[in-house]
Amino acid sequence: MTKGILIAGTHSGAGKTTVSMGIMAALKHRQLKVQPYKVGPDYIDPSHHTAICGRPSRNLDTYMMGTDGVGQTVARTAADADIVVVEGVMGLFDGIDSTEVASSAHVAKTLDLPVILVINVHGMSRSAAALLKGYSEFDPEVRVAGIILNQVGSTRHAELVKNSLPRNIPVVGTIPRRKDIEVPSRHLGLYMAHEKDYNTEEMAAFIEENVDLDAVLELAEPCSVPEIRKIQRPEADLRIGIARDPAFCFYYHDMFDAFKDHGAEIEFFSPMAGEVPDVDGIYFGGGYPELYAENLERSETTRKLKGLAADGLPIYAECGGLLYLCGRYEVENRIYKLADIVPANTRMTDRLKALGYTEARSLDKNFSSHNIRGHEFHYSLTECDHDAKFAYEMLRGKGIQDGFDGLIEHNTLAGYMHSHPATFPVEKFVEKCREYKRR
Repeated sequence: MTKGILIAGTHSGAGKTTVSMGIMAALKHRQLKVQPYKVGPDYIDPSHHTAICGRPSRNLDTYMMGTDGVGQTVARTAADADIVVVEGVMGLFDGIDSTEVASSAHVAKTLDLPVILVINVHGMSRSAAALLKGYSEFDPEVRVAGIILNQVGSTRHAELVKNSLPRNIPVVGTIPRRKDIEVPSRHLGLYMAHEKDYNTEEMAAFIEENVDLDAVLELAEPCSVPEIRKIQRPEADLRIGIARDPAFCFYYHDMFDAFKDHGAEIEFFSPMAGEVPDVDGIYFGGGYPELYAENLERSETTRKLKGLAADGLPIYAECGGLLYLCGRYEVENRIYKLADIVPANTRMTDRLKALGYTEARSLDKNFSSHNIRGHEFHYSLTECDHDAKFAYEMLRGKGIQDGFDGLIEHNTLAGYMHSHPATFPVEKFVEKCREYKRR
């Protein structure tokens, strides 16, 4: 199996994203096929990985996918790569609640990958040794194989830190402070890849100068993955439109694959550009509709979508997609009229309304006989009509209202929960699209 490494941080903000992106860029500039991954429920970092590596970055999440799902994803997507680079999430051992599940450490153990630990040494010297001792010995099954010191103030600072560290774990990089290499952030995280014009050549040169890339490659070890479950992909007999533009840009690539595995072609379209695809179903992911509300209000897509929904076109929407399908959308004291499909109105607030993993029980066993796992992250507040019908009861997470999520209207399902095909009943949605086509 392809060799790989996992790049983790001691905590959020240690610099693992910048380091991961830089290492991916440097390896790519060495003409290697780099297969990128991101631990956890994240859409933004993978967009940068994909832009840098020229291969879709996949999410690895042991809560949403299970350990077997994580292994299957890597086995299916990394076989033809030269090197696997996994970017961690938060601190190395931070998982769901107080467990290891969904942590970088859990993914490293699942794939038996060595960890390169990024330590932000700004404002410290010998204390870095205490940090390293704790992280390297906390869980004997997690192998901290190398260290990258980030935010180094000077050559002397680097030497002070390195001289304090044990010799059994090599320092493979010392990265100086440099703001222009970092990716800027906003309320839902970093900017997406299509919004940043970064120079991968400069990024690669910066890493080559400050990281021993040969040593990094030496530390890489084969991923431990299960035997691939063979999927006989049927010949496509329907088409699903996927809204993809700056307003709708939060997607798992695995969801696209799942649609294809169940006999669907996918066609990308832009609501911002007023496109209305000739398809048998539509999927709206999350994103930033609040930044483009005026454009969406004027869009031909917005005007035509309600009639298509009333005609029974299956539509599935998550988070930003939910907001788009509401009647009124208030952003910074201005009200926009949008698709008006689900019986609700929504508004943006200046406070985080929900963040974290979710688990939902389907209220219709014909839709899903098992619980659906996902996550939610939003600043909006959605208020429903008194007779609104919901698809899910939230066992974990907030949902839209009173512990329920997934508004249902006609063949439209729209909720705050971002789902993953590991538990979302993709086959049920595709079958609804197939029934609509056969009418």
